[in-house]
This record gives sequence, C-alpha cells and structure tokens, in this order.
Amino acid sequence: MSLGGEKHWASIWASAIASVVVGYASTILIIMQAADAIGASDAQKISWAAGLSFIMGGLTLWLSWRHKMPLIIAWSTPGAALLATTGHGMGYAAALGAFAVAGVLAALTGLIKPLARAIEHMPSGIAAAMLAGVLLTYVLKVPAAAISSPQLVVPLIVAFFAMRLWKPMYAVPMVVALGLALAAVFGLLPFDQQQVEFARLTFDAPEFTAAALTGIAIPLYLVTMASQNLPGFAVMRAGGYQPPVADCLISTGVVSALMSPAVGPQVNMAAITASLATGPDTHPDPAQRWKVAIPYFILYAIVGLAAAVFVKVLGSLPHDLVIAIAGLGLFGPLMNGLVAMMKETKELDSALVTFLVTASGFTLAHTGASLFGVSLEPIGAAFWGLVAGMLLWGIKHLKGAR
Repeated sequence: MSLGGEKHWASIWASAIASVVVGYASTILIIMQAADAIGASDAQKISWAAGLSFIMGGLTLWLSWRHKMPLIIAWSTPGAALLATTGHGMGYAAALGAFAVAGVLAALTGLIKPLARAIEHMPSGIAAAMLAGVLLTYVLKVPAAAISSPQLVVPLIVAFFAMRLWKPMYAVPMVVALGLALAAVFGLLPFDQQQVEFARLTFDAPEFTAAALTGIAIPLYLVTMASQNLPGFAVMRAGGYQPPVADCLISTGVVSALMSPAVGPQVNMAAITASLATGPDTHPDPAQRWKVAIPYFILYAIVGLAAAVFVKVLGSLPHDLVIAIAGLGLFGPLMNGLVAMMKETKELDSALVTFLVTASGFTLAHTGASLFGVSLEPIGAAFWGLVAGMLLWGIKHLKGAR
C-alpha cells in the first residue's frame, strides 16, 4: 500500500475533516440528551463521547481497509433521539442492556443471509431516492437558518457557491472552517473556559429487563436499520460501490453489544456524513477513496481523547450554524442522489414515491400505533418511503411476471 506518493491527500483530509466536524457538532447534543434521559453522570457522558469516537474511527479504518471502499461508521442519531424521548425512568443499567440487545439484533441481521441479501440487492433507484429524500430535509433548512442568523449563515452560502465555481472539492471544508471562524469571532466558542484533560471510559454492568427490551432495544434496532443502515448503504451505492452488507452489520452489531457498558448507544453505517466522504470530491478514483478512513480514524482518536473539551465546544455551536454547515455540505451529495434516482427509468415511479414520502418527514408519532406490542412511533420517513417505493416496485414486477 503506497501512501507517500498520493496526490490527493489534501482533498482526502478535507473530506474527513468535514465528515467529523459536521457529524460530531450536529448530533453530539442529541447524544448528551439521550444520556440525560437515563440518568447518566458527567463521567458517563464523557465515556460515551470518547468511546463512540474511538469505535467509529477504528471500525471505519478496519472495514475500509479490508474492503477497499469508504465504509464510514457513525453513532445512531435517530436511536439517540428515540432514547432521549422514551428513556426517562428506564434507568442507566437497563438502557445499557437494551443497547447490547439492539447490537445483537443487528449482528443477527447480517448473519441471516437471506435478510442481508435482500438489503444488499435493494433496487438502486429506490435506494438513491431514499438517500435524496433524507438529504433534502437537511438542505431545505438552510434558507430558514439564513433568515434566522444572517450574520453567520449568509457568508457561508456566498463562500460555498463561490468556491464551487473555483475549486469544488474544497467548498465543504471551506464552509466548515469559515463557520468555526465566525463562531469564534462572535464569541460563541468558549475556549477560555476549557480545562484540557484526557477522557476516561467508565464501565457499568448492564441489566436486561422486559421493559427495556420492548421499550428501547427493539425500537432502537428498527429505527437504526431504517434511518441509518439502509440510507448508509444507499450512500455507498450512489457512489458506485457494492457495500459488504453482512460484514458491516455483523461488525457494528458485535462491537456495539460488547462495548455497550462503556459507550452506550450502538454504532452503524453513517447516512448523512458518509455522503461527504464517498464522492469524487474526496478522490477522483473510487478505488482510492477508502483512504479517507485514515484521517477519519486519526481525527476521531483526537476527538475521543479530548471528549470532555469537544463535548462542550462543538456542542456550543449555534443551531443555525450547524444547520447551515450540514445543509451546504450535503448540496453536492443531494444532486448526485437525484441523478442516480432518475437513471433507472423503469424504477422511476417507485423511486419518486420513495423520494416524496421520505422528504415529507412522515412519521407515526403521537398515533400510538404498534406492531406485535412494539411501538412504531420512532420509525420515521426513511422507513416509510422505502416501504411505499418497494411496495409499488413489487406490484409492478408481480404484474409484469404474469
């Protein structure tokens, strides 16, 4: 493996930096809210932030090197949101047990070959449509953020499109750097209040209860598969890759189960931030893009060691600024997803239905709906978009077979 002669390390590092900063800053508060909901202490919160960072970086490097494609691992943001809203009164130990069970379920999905194969062979147009629908919801928030905080967001928009005209591959990292600089200028990054210290992991024994199994474990598994893993695999397909579905599910599931006493929520395929690292802006040669895992690992190792500082600094970024960075960073991937969605004309109607339902933000929240006693409320638009598109696709193919 020759690394020294690589001509595109600047863009590789830029993509990794954008993925880490955007992914971490935009979701760390949700992780902390989830920890608060189950009564985690400050030390346990830092353990989550540090341990998840080490695992995400390490698994990304291992899987990407092994399969020679950019397999980006992230924490389950929808899972954290689920826990933040339903975990109150559950208890910290019981929640850890639920995390372990959810990891086991993910691993079993990878081990059951027919199920993994079904996920792996999802129609490409529908997969791209689901991805585009997910990304659109983020990009559409940029105008509102610009109106709410013009002094922070408008300069990012101008710089982003100016850079796309000049050096497109540097547009996203420019936005990230400028956003952090603006936050510092306006006094929104409390550097002077930080005490530098290395993070430490805590280990707590999990408890396995029926309430945590039905209330957290099964819904967490479902929402992670629907809102993280499936869109994550769609990102890979939109980038021209055939992801190793079974290996990814087994690896993330087993590691999540084993490390739940220290890191809390499970890890999974990245859906949003992976879009920043799997396209041509990272490297013009798809076979070389896996190398983004190297700086990704290094950056997350640093973030993990300094978790106590990063939790506060990145978590203190204004909401509108984070929305703008994420939305602008996903502008290019959204275009790629829309183009891929339109390629397969035979799947176009099914893909369009998938895109529209996913982008609508449809969810069963507040309806009290359930399936076999398991609440469906956490399962949102990405899952229902897939269901609608696949249902239409299946009816068309069934009709054509007759």
